[in-house]
Amino acid sequence: MKLPVIISLLSVVAVLSVKGAGKNKSAEPAAKPDMSVLDNYFPVRSFYISLPAADMADEFIEFVRGDLIPGGFNNLTVRVNWSFPFLKHPELVDTGAWSVEKIGELVKVCREGGVTLVPMINLLGHQSWEGRALKLLQVYPQFDERPSVKLPSEYKYPNADRLYCKSYCPNHPDLHPILFACIDEIVDAFEADNFHAGMDEVFDIADPYCPRCQGMDPAAVFAAEVNRINAHLKARSVRLWIWADRLIDGGNSASGYGEWSASLNNTHRAIEMIDRDVMMCDWHYRIAEQSAVLFALKGYDVITCGWIHPSITERQLEDLIRFRRHSSKYTGQRYRGFMQTVWSGFPNFIKELRNGSDQVDYAARNYTILKEAFIRYAKEFAGKPLEEKDGRRLTGQ
Repeated sequence: MKLPVIISLLSVVAVLSVKGAGKNKSAEPAAKPDMSVLDNYFPVRSFYISLPAADMADEFIEFVRGDLIPGGFNNLTVRVNWSFPFLKHPELVDTGAWSVEKIGELVKVCREGGVTLVPMINLLGHQSWEGRALKLLQVYPQFDERPSVKLPSEYKYPNADRLYCKSYCPNHPDLHPILFACIDEIVDAFEADNFHAGMDEVFDIADPYCPRCQGMDPAAVFAAEVNRINAHLKARSVRLWIWADRLIDGGNSASGYGEWSASLNNTHRAIEMIDRDVMMCDWHYRIAEQSAVLFALKGYDVITCGWIHPSITERQLEDLIRFRRHSSKYTGQRYRGFMQTVWSGFPNFIKELRNGSDQVDYAARNYTILKEAFIRYAKEFAGKPLEEKDGRRLTGQ
């Protein structure tokens, strides 16, 4: 072959190689931004869900490893309740409990992924659901705050007894040794430095017919139970988290939030009585309420919680950035971040997530949009770790 022909062929090959290289390069997915920059704006990026039954443990762990952690979350809060292999109180073991060894696998994945794992038992309220007592009151019916109210075979709400979910009596002398033994086993298995006690939507409290609680101030009863649990956990260097709704006055002369995301049974004054090191999880799902400010000004760390409405979640994220930027260095650092809650259970959530459904009222859609928001904010704030757009330093860092 003659030299000019060879040179021409080499030139063509070089051009094609350059074009091909450019094409392959552009086809590569864009690099994910450094999500750690979000720590300055949303220090806690939490995902809350009920721990699924043991037969879905591997699938759940893989979701955490392959989706949750890459999505920018650094906290996983799991509702365990009584589905745990208790050794000291095996009578309380509910169905679907994971083995301690399998829990250890989840702990390892979270630790390696930089995720704080927070186990939870619903305490005080939520001791029944519809017409069924849950495990604690099944085994120990004497702990029922309102035993005179019987669980109906066909549950409807509202009802004449004002029964939503039963509560245990926090003043029963035999209660806490059992509760604390169970809490300790869960904390140990999850290697947890934080524990969520629930305590939301408590309607049965300081019942006038309870021989131990009658005549007592509901706020004092609620605060005493929170502080009792907190003292036990603090002795183990574990931080207590609770839902914050019972500490907001829901009356129209105050917040106007009503009886679900706030209190109408006089527990709200407990906000002045509870230890300030308790983490408040402030949930509002249909309006981006501003009550996080209340908790921060009272000296509490607070996490804003959302659920199924992306437009509300977007506003809540914007509020968190604004609160942290435009607050004193003392209050600004108390806005700790955002929690995506899931109330459908993991089987429905993962099915919806994989199907890619655009169903509006579902947590999987909100979760997907939240991950996109994390990426967007990480790009926006890259290179601006502590500064806001007008040059003021972000507080609390």
